[in-house]
Amino acid sequence: MSELLAVDLFCGLGGWTEGFQAEGFRMIGFDVTRHVDADGRGYPGQLVLQDVLTIHGSQFRNAAGIVASPPCTEPSYRAMPWKRAKALNDAGPPVKFIELFDACFRIQREASEAAGRSIPLIVENVRGAQQWVGKAVWHFGSYYLWGDVPALMPVAIKIGVKASGQDWNRYKETGEVSKHWGLAGIKQTGIPGERWFNEGAASFGSKSNQRKLAAAMIAKIPFPLAQHIAQYFRQNYEAENRSLCIPV
Repeated sequence: MSELLAVDLFCGLGGWTEGFQAEGFRMIGFDVTRHVDADGRGYPGQLVLQDVLTIHGSQFRNAAGIVASPPCTEPSYRAMPWKRAKALNDAGPPVKFIELFDACFRIQREASEAAGRSIPLIVENVRGAQQWVGKAVWHFGSYYLWGDVPALMPVAIKIGVKASGQDWNRYKETGEVSKHWGLAGIKQTGIPGERWFNEGAASFGSKSNQRKLAAAMIAKIPFPLAQHIAQYFRQNYEAENRSLCIPV
């Protein structure tokens, strides 16, 4: 399996990257923070600490694809049934979030123009983002996708729903990924979900390292979704190269 290059914007703990690496990709991740999980493991690919807003996509002309997960704090908070969240919505759109979201498509356009071919992009975020950036093409559980989403996608099966739509007990017992999204049959090595519940991470302050780490783990892309998109990017890249080799 030949090695291809893919780019992971807002890479976090590398959920996208792990799925792509399993398919033989070389990954370059961009983020403003060096994230480390509870076991001290960081981003598994080549990490560049850089603000995505300062990136010019032409440097990715050789990439087979781009994935991105802009920070979802603003749309997630505004989707909550709180008076303060409602007041924020009435005050106007989440400007910073929209700027980061739009930057992904700018980078894709610049990369494609430099390459002279279309470089696919997948942007992931939460359901609440749709109010500000338009309807998602597809969603895998709570992971909503925009961009060049393939026609055939895996399906996340919901498990039993409990308080506030969250099956907390099932998560505490199994350590399954997405403790408040209820994805069945999906587990990720290295995400100590049960441990975080037992240690009470939710009780720490919103700006604490513990809460930031817990949030990064929750936001991590499920391996089956990442691997599926990686396979799609590879097939797309190889098909495009074959077409360029066909004599006219």
